Amino acid sequence: MFFDIKPYLTTAALAFLIFFFAFHALTGERGILMSRQRDEVLAEREAELKRLDAERLSLETRAKYLRDESLSADLLEERAHVLLGFVDPRDYVIRERPGQR
Repeated sequence: MFFDIKPYLTTAALAFLIFFFAFHALTGERGILMSRQRDEVLAEREAELKRLDAERLSLETRAKYLRDESLSADLLEERAHVLLGFVDPRDYVIRERPGQR
C-alpha cells in the first residue's frame, strides 16, 4: 500500500516551475496580458516628453535673452515686473477682480 514518492518529486518540482513561470509570463508586470496597459503608459509618457521638450525649449530661449550678450529689454522688464513688482511710471496698470473676465 505504501508507494515511494521520491521519484515523482523532481517531476512535481519541474511542473510547478513551468506553471509558475507560465503564470507570470501571462499575468506578471511585464506579462503578455499587460501589453495594452504598457502601451497606454508609453503613449502618456511620450506626450509628457513632448510637452516637457517644448517647455525646455521655451525656457532656454528666455534664458538666452536674459544673458549679457543678448539682453532683451522687454523680457527684462517683464521679469522685473513679475518678480519684484516694478513698473515703469509711464505704464498704465489695469487691475481685474479675481474671477472676472
